[in-house]
Amino acid sequence: MIKVKDKFFKTYMDQETIDKKVVEIAQEIQLDFRGKDPLFIVVLNGAFRFAADLARNLKLPAEWQFVQLSSYQGTESQEDVVEYFSPKIPFAGRHLIIIEDIVDTGNTMTYYLRKLEKTQAASVQLVSLFVKEDVFQNQFPIYKKGFSIPDDFIIGYGLDYDEAGRNLDGIWQVTE
Repeated sequence: MIKVKDKFFKTYMDQETIDKKVVEIAQEIQLDFRGKDPLFIVVLNGAFRFAADLARNLKLPAEWQFVQLSSYQGTESQEDVVEYFSPKIPFAGRHLIIIEDIVDTGNTMTYYLRKLEKTQAASVQLVSLFVKEDVFQNQFPIYKKGFSIPDDFIIGYGLDYDEAGRNLDGIWQVTE
């Protein structure tokens, strides 16, 4: 058990389990996008570790860009999405692969995917390491998902509690 700010967290998933899943996802993307020159768009801040490990395991040339979106305050997902910055390059004709750490209600991705619809990209695919199926309220497809998890608040491996805990190996679940 660890304490982060004012909350306690217990081990939820070890780093080895995550590493195996990242390798599996990288291999699948590599097969599906060989010869297509994909453009990866990493959703900051949470997906930075997932994206770095994914990039290390991909054996195909690709371009990487970053967007910063936020819809969380403390441990709660908010309806409003804030976009702090986004890539300033043209997406027309490109195969976009959005890298996200976690999808819960789906509001953040609904916002961003609607925005990307206007770019004339050749394709837009979403890869998320975690999906909270029980609270997912949207209808967009998720091309690759690492793990389906319950609606528990988690940190580690890039995910945070008010910006703390991103550096922790593995995944930690809040305890009551």
